[in-house]
Amino acid sequence: MNLIPAFQPKKEAFKNTFCIFREVPLSEIEHLEQRFKSESGSAYYYTAEGMYRLSNHWGRLANSKWRLLAMDSPMSSKIKLGFAKWEDFYPDNATEKLYYIEADFENQTANYYHKSCSDYNGTTLLRTTSGTRKRLKNIRNILTLTQWATHYDQDIEVLRKRIVSELISTDKTLEVIKREVIDSFQS
Repeated sequence: MNLIPAFQPKKEAFKNTFCIFREVPLSEIEHLEQRFKSESGSAYYYTAEGMYRLSNHWGRLANSKWRLLAMDSPMSSKIKLGFAKWEDFYPDNATEKLYYIEADFENQTANYYHKSCSDYNGTTLLRTTSGTRKRLKNIRNILTLTQWATHYDQDIEVLRKRIVSELISTDKTLEVIKREVIDSFQS
């Protein structure tokens, strides 16, 4: 790993950014010098390729959104080490439509991604931060709760896929989507 001995990014360089870190083993920072420690206890290590962050909290951090993709075999520790390349930090603000949502029906989860991520197809509906947050709440409720479906005769998994797909790809309200999906089954 190419170390940058004198490299110390300014704290404000990471304000208002979105980034997805990938969890890596603690052994990756054994020979690195800690460059910064936040008031909340997160430790930061810098290399020419990117940043390591050792922390017990991920998600919305002050003015930024930093998420951790955990390893396949989760470690028992609450403190996780994540790594992100410098080019994986994308600008964030409250007014632009920067985020799209993807659902994983098998694991009943959903998450949001920045339009600058390499996986973005260029056509999926983009939303603002607050619009994304509200839509994700609806989607996660549909994916994980069952009470909403007790009044319907259709298979809940079929309903989930149809409703969540519409929530991701349109700006229709949840109520309108539910009504349209149920009406389509009755036709």
